[in-house]
Parts: sequence; structure tokens; C-alpha cells
Amino acid sequence: MARKDKHVSATPATDWLRGRGVSFTEHPYDYVDHGGTAESARQLGVDEHAVVKTLVMQDDEAEPLLVLMHGDATVSTKNLARAIGAKSVETCKPEVAQRHSGYLVGGTSPFGTRKVMRVFVEATVLALPRIFINGGRRGYLVGIEPSVLTDALGAKPVTCAI
Repeated sequence: MARKDKHVSATPATDWLRGRGVSFTEHPYDYVDHGGTAESARQLGVDEHAVVKTLVMQDDEAEPLLVLMHGDATVSTKNLARAIGAKSVETCKPEVAQRHSGYLVGGTSPFGTRKVMRVFVEATVLALPRIFINGGRRGYLVGIEPSVLTDALGAKPVTCAI
């Protein structure tokens, strides 16, 4: 059962959003280890396709990057590498991802990261009417307009879902 009364909005991500005048809704839920987007979507009563996961990856030169993907989809690293002009792309180990983003795995937000990284978004995410994305801690999503990803965050659309 989601805790709707819990106020958890003081994070680097929400500070980043507020600092840019981005309006968002708050969606706390009970975090479950390895529950992923399926669990957050279930608790919040939203379509998992509209829950966007933030993945910390790196290219063949070990440059970190963020990939924003539908919760119910997987990233084709081959297609992503081709789309961004890299030889290869791989997921960062959790401790490396945490070092780059400043967030615990399971609570990674693309907003307010420790290190500035290139951000890519699966193009079909931008066609959704509203998305739910991590707000900077485990058990906390924010609802935003998808255009925030390109307009405020500077995410580049790519086609890499499988």
C-alpha cells in the first residue's frame, strides 16, 4: 500500500526541478529491493510503460551517460551505441553508477546528478502524456511532462528499446 501522506521531496533532484521552475507531482511508495518499475507502478496504480527508469551506462571510452527508458522495456546496447556514435555501451557497476550520479541504485534520478553526463531518452517516452521518474531517492517518483527531459534536461532522443 502506497503511503500517500509521506512528504519526501527534499532531494537534489527536486531542488534541481524547482530551481528550473518545473512543476511535478510527488508519488511516494514503499520501496522493495529488486522490485523495480513493476513494483512502483503496481503500488502507484500507473502503467509501467509510463514509469521511466534512469540507467547509468558508459561508452567504450568509459564516459558515463544516462539512458531514460520505459520501465517495461530493455535497452539494446548495440542500438544505443550505434545511435550515439560509440563502439559499445555497457551498464555501469552499481558502485560506479553511484559515484557518477550521487544516488543509490534504485533511487537514481537524471536530475541533480553529482556529475554532468550526456542524457539520452528512448524517443517513444516523449510521446507519453505524463511520465513518472525517480525523484532522487528509493521509494519516490515524480510525475512530469515528458518535454522536461528534452527542454530542461537536454536529453537527446534515441531509438534503443527492445
